[in-house]
Amino acid sequence: MIKKIALVWMLIGSFLLAQKVTQIKFEGLAHLSPTTAKEVAGVHIGDEINAGMINESIKNFFSQGYFKDVWVDQKGGTLIYHFKEKLAIANVDIKGYGSGDDGEKLLAGIGVKKGDLYDNRRIKKATKTLIAKLESQGYYDTVVDVSTKKVGESSIAITFDVNKGEKIIIKKMNFVGAKELDKSDIQTDLANKEEDTLGWMPWRNNGEAAVDQLEYDAHRVKNAYMKHGYLDAKVSKPLMRVDFGSYNAEVDYQIAEGAQYTVGTISITENIDGLNAEDLKDKLVLKEGKIFNIKRMRKDMQNLEEAVGNFGFAYVRVSPQMNKNPEAKIINLNYVIQPGEPVTINDVIISGNDTTKDRVIRRYIYLAPGDKFNARDLKDSKSALGRTGFFEKVDIQSQRISEDKINLLVNVKEASTSTISAGGGYGSYEGLMVNASISDKNLFGSGLNTTLGFEISKIATNYNLSFVNPKIWDSMYSMSFSVYKRDYEYIDYTQDQLGGTLSVGREFYRYFHASVGIGYVDNQSTINEDATNIVQDFLYNDQYTKTSGFASLSYDNTDDFYVPREGMKAALNFEYAQLSGDDVNLTLFPGGYGNYLKTSGRVGFYYGLEDLIDYDMILRAKGRFTYIGRNDGEKIPTAEKLFMGGVGSVRGFNPYSLSPSLVTGELVGGTKRISGSLEASIPLSEAAKMRLAFFYDYGVVSLDSEVNIAIDSVARSSTGVVLEWQSAFGPINLIFAYPLDDKPGDNTAVFEFSMGSRF
Repeated sequence: MIKKIALVWMLIGSFLLAQKVTQIKFEGLAHLSPTTAKEVAGVHIGDEINAGMINESIKNFFSQGYFKDVWVDQKGGTLIYHFKEKLAIANVDIKGYGSGDDGEKLLAGIGVKKGDLYDNRRIKKATKTLIAKLESQGYYDTVVDVSTKKVGESSIAITFDVNKGEKIIIKKMNFVGAKELDKSDIQTDLANKEEDTLGWMPWRNNGEAAVDQLEYDAHRVKNAYMKHGYLDAKVSKPLMRVDFGSYNAEVDYQIAEGAQYTVGTISITENIDGLNAEDLKDKLVLKEGKIFNIKRMRKDMQNLEEAVGNFGFAYVRVSPQMNKNPEAKIINLNYVIQPGEPVTINDVIISGNDTTKDRVIRRYIYLAPGDKFNARDLKDSKSALGRTGFFEKVDIQSQRISEDKINLLVNVKEASTSTISAGGGYGSYEGLMVNASISDKNLFGSGLNTTLGFEISKIATNYNLSFVNPKIWDSMYSMSFSVYKRDYEYIDYTQDQLGGTLSVGREFYRYFHASVGIGYVDNQSTINEDATNIVQDFLYNDQYTKTSGFASLSYDNTDDFYVPREGMKAALNFEYAQLSGDDVNLTLFPGGYGNYLKTSGRVGFYYGLEDLIDYDMILRAKGRFTYIGRNDGEKIPTAEKLFMGGVGSVRGFNPYSLSPSLVTGELVGGTKRISGSLEASIPLSEAAKMRLAFFYDYGVVSLDSEVNIAIDSVARSSTGVVLEWQSAFGPINLIFAYPLDDKPGDNTAVFEFSMGSRF
């Protein structure tokens, strides 16, 4: 088109040489303003009209990429530019690749988006980008067909129809020359791994190739050797050999391992007032005389940066000087600390929160504009945000804006806080048990926690509603209330309870929270007509009201709400209750219904072993106790006593199925209960957010003697495994338990499941 226009202008050029431009007009122009179009044309009023000038102006317009055709009419000294614009892209769709985040991310990276002008070259480039993206994920022989559909007169919709090729499966990894390290140790951190047996299972490796990561895997192999002290290891680039008949592949590495080094001496060079180098040295993970481990060295560098950061230095540089002695096979380390200048916080900038309000996030950030930078405060802020359960990921970075000022960039990825939680089990007495709740830990992004739940089985119907505001008006104070209705059909009686609580609390010393509250319960127990006298007089003939006062103190410095890897949770609770009612046997209990003080506590310790053993194992130790004290001769209703079994005490036994009992078999409940659990959690699938926990539970429940009847305490234990899954609906736990010391008459539960958070 341009050549034709140029030829026309050359033929008529002689007739235009003497003509000057008196006016310039534009017709069919939409993407450029007339002012901008005149600048692009490069033609001005008063210029002599000639073929070269017109030809150059047309080229300028074509170079903008907006136009399908441009031509010029000339009427005397008036030049009229005519434009035929390209079609605008009304919509872009990708079929056959994936949906959700995957499809959106791909659309953002192919170079074609809604609002662009349709251009064949750009479409071809986008097609190549799609194919290259799939090849980087291990797909070969991918075909992409492009179809268009006109939308109105000036727009077009584009569809990329992707027919994925075959996925390359790595059947074998060959580490030629590897003698000291096992294959499993070498390929732990590789993006491309050998296919496992039953690789289709979520927690197994499926062997799918990530071709774009191959060049980086050589560095990961080198890093694996350096974690075991082989500092001189040499690793070749990987060679992937693909059989395009079966799309199976083998990957070869050539490795020269070299010698293994141990740590000789470790020293720290610093010149910071108030910092003790010897104290820092005692806290290092990498120790003198141990096998060198580059991962632990990096952890020590991070810890040193944090220690210096507590003095107000945000840009600490810790440079390890590594002096190797090949003959002795030792390496001497000297950490040189360069603190830089102390800085203050200029601003806190929050991003990624589509739902959660900024002010809710700021509640948990312990650094504010004008504060001196502190690394511990920064770490605690990240942990506090993680403990809320509002976010799937929290990242806080510093942005230097001057020599002594920084901005904190807080980026969060929100988790699903609106959940439908469910749990249940099966027992010979209760039958199928199902419980569910609709809850939102972060209602409308306000930080409010609300729950509406129910539990239904063959013999029970329970409902509850609760509301918690952890930060009233963004203060340190909290408030909560709950109401519940509980109906439970036991063998000899039916319990009917209606109750509620109201409490207020306050956070202090960062990790502590204290609260006080009141509660009220109306209990109406209906005895079956054929119940024995002892059941009527001693156990369940309870119709009373209870008014209570509560006080609690809790501590939590863990780093995550769902899967803590460090820290401790602890709580101590007190309830002073006053009971009143007339339906009590005064011969057995001359004091009638009285008062009691219930004291309960719980503690949980969490410790991640990844820094020590290079494996994401988490150890958990949990303990719980409850004690009810009362005056002699006063009755504590069975509904207020303690029972054991199920999630939260001893798994493998049905909930509330364990307690002291009469010789006739009736459960009487206890006044003392203590239980503990030991757990070890290991990863199954990072992509599926699944872990496997092994546990051992032990618990004892006993009863202070009543009316001179001696009743034995009950002790039970169990072991088993829990499949822990952080699903889109909340945390799901599938529990497979084995009672270790069950007795005849015990209601055992080999399988249980729960959905929602747990202690």
